[in-house]
Amino acid sequence: MRITALTIVLAGTLLAAVPVRAQTYDPNYPVCLQVFGRVGYIDCRYTSLPQCKMSASGRPATCLVNPYYAGASLDGPPVARHHRRHYRAY
Repeated sequence: MRITALTIVLAGTLLAAVPVRAQTYDPNYPVCLQVFGRVGYIDCRYTSLPQCKMSASGRPATCLVNPYYAGASLDGPPVARHHRRHYRAY
């Protein structure tokens, strides 16, 4: 009886499983285009916000900064950090 119940539960689990979606955001590009509609999707292949906005013009879409971008930030050039050396007095 346990084997039959376990088989039914296992078969139900396998039939209810859905395929896993791939990663939405591409970490190689800093800007993504999110398109809304019946078939909505996110397309991360833009190097700047103006480039993305031109593609989104006239469509139900918006541009967003890629949270998984692996490169430099879009805020501008990196700020130089000054390191101080601390010497110990003996």
